[in-house]
Amino acid sequence: MIKAVIFDLDGTLVDTLHSIAHFANSALKHYGYDEIETQKYRYLVGNGADNLVRGMLKTIDKYTEEGFENVRALYNKSYDDNFMHLTTAYDGISELISSLRAMGIKLAVLSNKPHSTTKKIVEALFPEQFDICYGKREDIPRKPDPTAVFSILKELGVSADECVYVGDTSTDMQTGHNAKLFTIGVLWGFRDRQELEEYGADIIASTPFEILEYIVRAMMG
Repeated sequence: MIKAVIFDLDGTLVDTLHSIAHFANSALKHYGYDEIETQKYRYLVGNGADNLVRGMLKTIDKYTEEGFENVRALYNKSYDDNFMHLTTAYDGISELISSLRAMGIKLAVLSNKPHSTTKKIVEALFPEQFDICYGKREDIPRKPDPTAVFSILKELGVSADECVYVGDTSTDMQTGHNAKLFTIGVLWGFRDRQELEEYGADIIASTPFEILEYIVRAMMG
């Protein structure tokens, strides 16, 4: 019986590729660095802002600790100040969330995006739809460490075998498996089928409706 679903945010619930690229390139440009092609950010995102910025500077072969600290600070602040810029929910996601809530399923978001920005985006696009929403917090290891998942399960009052994890990257599939959850990989996000299969997605969905179909079938036994 499925009682809860944990969703990744970027590339799963919301399309933030152009938003991330905008704020990242603006920070690079501010400090005199070359900008990075938007599509390259598909493979830089997913492991938190710190790793994103490190990857950006290494991509342009300009990494220094001072540069990292400067770009990270400006990126995080500018993004948090204008968190909805170029950000939209993927088609069919709002309907999926509404349907799951109507079925009595508890819902959570777990992201490696900074916690403040994560909460703002979720509250803006899906007001009062999620029971729990966590971004990256200083005292909790980032995904794929399962610590945050275990905390969510405890707060929701469900066991691992009653919860499904949904995401779009290898990090998400690792997170789900590390917490012993059933994993659903989605194809509308930042990575492709090959990566999701390689990292053991239990099933792969091409549309949000396919997630709903799976959960409805599972609930019916």
